[in-house]
Amino acid sequence: MSNKFEEKEFSEEFDSSMWKKLFALFRPYYKHVAFLALLNILIALSDVIFPLMNRQAMDHFAVGSGTNEELIRFIVLYFLLILVTAFMHLIFFRIAGSAEMGFAYDLRQRCFEKLQNLPFSYYDVTPTGWLLSRLTSDISRLAEILAWSLSEFAWGIPLILFSTIVMLRTNLQLALMVLIVVPVLAFVTFYFQKRVLRSYRKVRKFNSVITNDFNEGINGAKTTKTLVLEDTNFKEFKDDTAKMRESSVKAAKLVSIYRPLIMFISSFTLALIIWIGGNLVFGKVIGFGVLMMFTEYAQRFFEPLHSIAMIMQEIQMAQASGERIISLMNSEIKLKDSDEVVARYGTILDPKPSEYEDIKGDVEFRNVDFSYIEEEPVLTDFNLKVNAGQTIALVGETGSGKSTIVNLLCRFYEPVKGQLLIDGIDYRERSIGWLHSKLGYVLQAPHLFSGTIKDNIRFGKLDATDEEIENAAKLVHAHEFIMQFKDGYQTDVGESGSRLSTGQKQLISFARAILADPAIFVLDEATASIDTETEHIIQNAIETIMSERTSFVVAHRLSTIVNADRILVIKKGQIVEDGTHRELMKLKGYYYRLYTNQFEEDKIRESLTSTAPAAMVE
Repeated sequence: MSNKFEEKEFSEEFDSSMWKKLFALFRPYYKHVAFLALLNILIALSDVIFPLMNRQAMDHFAVGSGTNEELIRFIVLYFLLILVTAFMHLIFFRIAGSAEMGFAYDLRQRCFEKLQNLPFSYYDVTPTGWLLSRLTSDISRLAEILAWSLSEFAWGIPLILFSTIVMLRTNLQLALMVLIVVPVLAFVTFYFQKRVLRSYRKVRKFNSVITNDFNEGINGAKTTKTLVLEDTNFKEFKDDTAKMRESSVKAAKLVSIYRPLIMFISSFTLALIIWIGGNLVFGKVIGFGVLMMFTEYAQRFFEPLHSIAMIMQEIQMAQASGERIISLMNSEIKLKDSDEVVARYGTILDPKPSEYEDIKGDVEFRNVDFSYIEEEPVLTDFNLKVNAGQTIALVGETGSGKSTIVNLLCRFYEPVKGQLLIDGIDYRERSIGWLHSKLGYVLQAPHLFSGTIKDNIRFGKLDATDEEIENAAKLVHAHEFIMQFKDGYQTDVGESGSRLSTGQKQLISFARAILADPAIFVLDEATASIDTETEHIIQNAIETIMSERTSFVVAHRLSTIVNADRILVIKKGQIVEDGTHRELMKLKGYYYRLYTNQFEEDKIRESLTSTAPAAMVE
C-alpha cells in the first residue's frame, strides 16, 4: 500500500499570486463580501459607541446629575442600539453562510469539471486519495476563510481606527500605552506565521497520503486478506499517521505558544492602563467613566488584533490548501481539441452532436511514435491499415504494446509523432467527444456504477427505451441471468457491481457498449478473467456484436479470436506476424507456439476437471 506519489513542494513564503487566483474564483461573491464589509463597518462603529455610552452612563448618571427623563431616553437609545447590532449580526451570519456554501459548491463544480477533461495520463500518476482530499477538506477550508475570516478585516480594522481616534482625543498618555503594543504584536505574528505555515503544509500533505491509504485499503480489502497483508498495511498506515501526528503536534505547539503570548501581552497592557489610569482618577485628572471607557477600548482594541492575528494564521494554514487547489485547477490538459475543432464540435461537457459525422470504420496508424515516459518508447514508426468491418486481434507478451495501440485508437492518449487516421482523416481534426460517441469499449475488469442493472446498461445510451435496453441484453445473452434475479432489470448491482459475478458484470458491460451502436468496437482482454462457460457465451456475443463493425480485440485467450479477419502478433511495439488464424498456424512461428501451448493447457485443465469427482470418490 506504499504511496509512490510525490506531491509538488510549494513556496514557504506568503504567495500573493496564488491568493489573487483564488480571489478571481471568488469573484461571483464580491457583492456578498462588499455587503458583509459594510455590515462589519457598521458593527465596528456600534462597538465604538457602546464604551462612549457607558462612560456617559457612569459620569453623567452614576456620579453626575442626570435626570430621570434623560436616563429613560438613554436606556431606550441603548436598547435600540443593541437591537440594531443584533440584527446586523443576524444578517451577517446568513449572508456569510450563503457565500461559504455557494463558493464551495462552485469550486467543487469547477474542480470536477477539470477532472472530467484531464486525460488518462493524469490519473496514471495522481492517487485517488489526493484528489478526494482536494475536493473535500481543502475546498471547505478555503470557503470558510474567504467567506468568514477575510470579511472580519472589515470589522477589525475600522474598530481599531475608530477606537484609536476616540482614545487619542480623550487622553494621549493612555492611548499611547495601547498603541505601542501594536508593533510588538505584529512582530510576534510575523515570527510565528512562517513556522505555522511550514508545519500545516506537512499536515495537509500527510493528510492526502492517509486519505489515499484509506481508499486503497477499502478498495483492496479482498486482496489484502487473501495475501495476508493486514499487518504490513497496518504498519505502513501507522507510519503515515505517525508522521502526520508529529507535524500536527508541532503545529499545535507553535499555536499553543503564540496565542497565550498574544493574550499575555494584551492582558499586561490592560493591567498597566488600570494601574496608571487609576492613579489619574485618584488625582482627579480623569473621571472614573473615562478609565472604564479606556479599559473597554483596550479590550475591544485587542480583540480585533487577536482576530486579525488568528485570521493571518488561518490564511497561512489555508495557503497550503489553496496551493493544492490551484495546482489541480492549473493542471495542464495535454490531450485536448484545437480551438477550431471546439468551435465546430463543442467540448466533452458541451458537445454539438448534430455536427458529428458518421464513421465508416477505416483505421490507419501512419508512422506513429508513442511513449508514456520520454526516454522509454513503446511504439516506434508503427504502421497499420485496417479496412472498415474488419476484426483485428492483437496478441503478444505483456508490455509488447497491445493495449497502447487500442488506447491510441480510442484517443485516451495521442501519438507523440505521426498520425492516426479514421476514414482517411486525422482524428485530431475531429473532437474527442465525436470519437468516443462512436466507440464501444469493454475492459478486462468492467466498472459498474452504483444503481440498477437497467441504469448501468442505459449509460451506453441515456435516452434508450426499456425495450432497447432489453434487446441489447438479449443480443449479448445477458437477459437470461438478469431475469433470474427477483427484481430483474431493477436489481441493484452494489458498489462497483459487487453483487454480481465477474462474468455477469462483463455481460452487462457488453450490453452497455452495444446499446450505443458503435462503429468501432474495442475489447481489451475482455475474456481474461471469466470462467469457460461464460467465455463461450461472450464469444457468441462477440461474433454478434462485431458483425459489420471495425473491431480491435486484445486477446489473452486465443480461442476467442480464431475467427478474426487478421491476427497481429505484437512484439516490442512492432507487428512481427500478420494473418488469419489458419495462415499463422501454417507459419509455425510465435503465434503457433502460443496457441498450441495454450491449447494443451486447456486440454489438461479439462481433463483434471472431468476426473476430479472420481478422485474425490476414491
